[in-house]
Amino acid sequence: MLSVNTNNGAMVALQYLNKTESEMQMTQAHINTGLKVATAKDNGATFAIAQNMRGNVIGYQAVSDSLNRGVSTVDVAISAGQSISDLLNELKSKALAAADASLDTASRNALNADFTALRDQIGAIVSNAQFNGTNLVDGSVTSITALASADGSKKITVDAISLALSGSVVTITSTSTISTQANASAMVSIVNASIQNVNASLAKMASGEKKFIIQHEFVSKLMDTLNSGIGNLVDADMAVESAKLQSLQVKQQLGVQALSIANQSPQIILSLFK
Repeated sequence: MLSVNTNNGAMVALQYLNKTESEMQMTQAHINTGLKVATAKDNGATFAIAQNMRGNVIGYQAVSDSLNRGVSTVDVAISAGQSISDLLNELKSKALAAADASLDTASRNALNADFTALRDQIGAIVSNAQFNGTNLVDGSVTSITALASADGSKKITVDAISLALSGSVVTITSTSTISTQANASAMVSIVNASIQNVNASLAKMASGEKKFIIQHEFVSKLMDTLNSGIGNLVDADMAVESAKLQSLQVKQQLGVQALSIANQSPQIILSLFK
């Protein structure tokens, strides 16, 4: 039917052209963002799943930061312990030398001065062995705890060990001297015990730090897996989108031509009235 009021061909052509334009806008959005699901409007179910996974990734990032802080804090404590172990070996050397009964007073006094200086250095190391406000070797805390799960329900704890003078590990007191041969002889066994205690404490702290490191490696791999999973859900295949865009551009041009042809139909009516 030829009508000047209704052009069915033009309406159909316009519908398909509008559909092509809509698909082109969607494809261009995929190309611009790199995502096939950028908003809930694109795919509500997939968007919700991806958002939940993104929340887990953010949680694990906090876990990773917490574990890193824990590792650094224990590292500082271990470094302090190693320095104290070295100092104790030097103290042992001074005590052994001062235990020699044939030593003259001047030499013993010099050894004692060295001994007390090294002894006091232990206290200085202990007081400065802190990271982020936490000191694991001065007795101010009993342990350090780091997050182990994204929901905060699981944690990893490493015990602190006091390496302060006059403690259960470093049994040398803050007033210990080797000013006499008797004091020096007794000090040798005290220093030996302290050396063994400190070395055992270092092994214990290193084992505790290993827990942080293992969990951090696991969390890092888990974050990579989650990010990969999110990408599989929402990332656009750019090769597919490129091919689709080419196809839609051709359809758009053909749609414009079809609409133009359909719009010419009413002109035929004029020839009927010549």
